[in-house]
Formats: sequence, structure tokens, C-alpha cells
Amino acid sequence: MGLFDFSSDMESSNIIDDESSDIDIESTIRDRVEESFQELPIDGLVVEVNGSSVNIAGLAKNYETRDRALEIARSIDGVSEVDVEQLIVQEELNEDEEIDIPEEVFYTIEEGDTLWAIAEKFYGDGAMYRKIVEANRDIIENENLIYPGETIRIP
Repeated sequence: MGLFDFSSDMESSNIIDDESSDIDIESTIRDRVEESFQELPIDGLVVEVNGSSVNIAGLAKNYETRDRALEIARSIDGVSEVDVEQLIVQEELNEDEEIDIPEEVFYTIEEGDTLWAIAEKFYGDGAMYRKIVEANRDIIENENLIYPGETIRIP
């Protein structure tokens, strides 16, 4: 099970209007996917959105959970591809085999946030904000300007 392309199933998106920016599209899809997974037994869940593509990673308790995660992501308007190749099922692992659960955390910037405050929240030291800036060079062009709705990686 890997990449699933549903673009032929999609005719239009109900949640996204023509005037929405790429950031709005990604935020909407990411929020819907993450809200859908709040009760699923997936350890280390990571959801990445790139346009209309969604990548899901983590450790699912069983195949039913993995299939349900795929169904949830697929059912969201605006999603044309879902990649669950990195969503490992516990049953696939040998008892002695270890798996690295993704340690990356994503954070959606809220109004009033500063990089200092975000670093303080996650690292306990605001001076470590440079680590966040370096990990998000593609999003944060100017470390003095961050915008609500942007989703950044917390390394």
C-alpha cells in the first residue's frame, strides 16, 4: 500500500473556493486530516500536505486502522493523492524489530505568536528560535515576519 491517486474521482472541491491561496488549501486539508485522526490509534502520527497530496506516517495498531486512515484522508474534498507508505502497521513488525516513529512535530502559527514564544513552548528556551528558522527556510523568509495559518516544522 503506498500512493493512491484520486484525481479522477474529484470534479470540484466544496471546501476550497477559487480565490483561496495555496496556504489556505493546505491549512484546510491539514486541519481536516488531523481532526479526523484524534481518536484513531496511530502512534507518532505525522500528516504532511503538499497542495492536494497528503502523506501520512506513523505506527498504526492494525491494518483496519491503516485502512481507516486512508479512507478519512481520501474523503476530504481537495485531496487527490494519499501516500500511506510510511504508515507502518504494528503487525508487520517482528517482535525484535524496532521502528523509528517520526519525531517531527508541526505547529500552525496563531495570531500573536512569535518565534521566540514558539521556541520557548517546545524547547523551554526562546533563544532556540534559530533552530526553527533553519528547519523552515522554505516558509520563513524573514524571521521577523511570521503569519497566522502558516504551518511550520518543529525539529
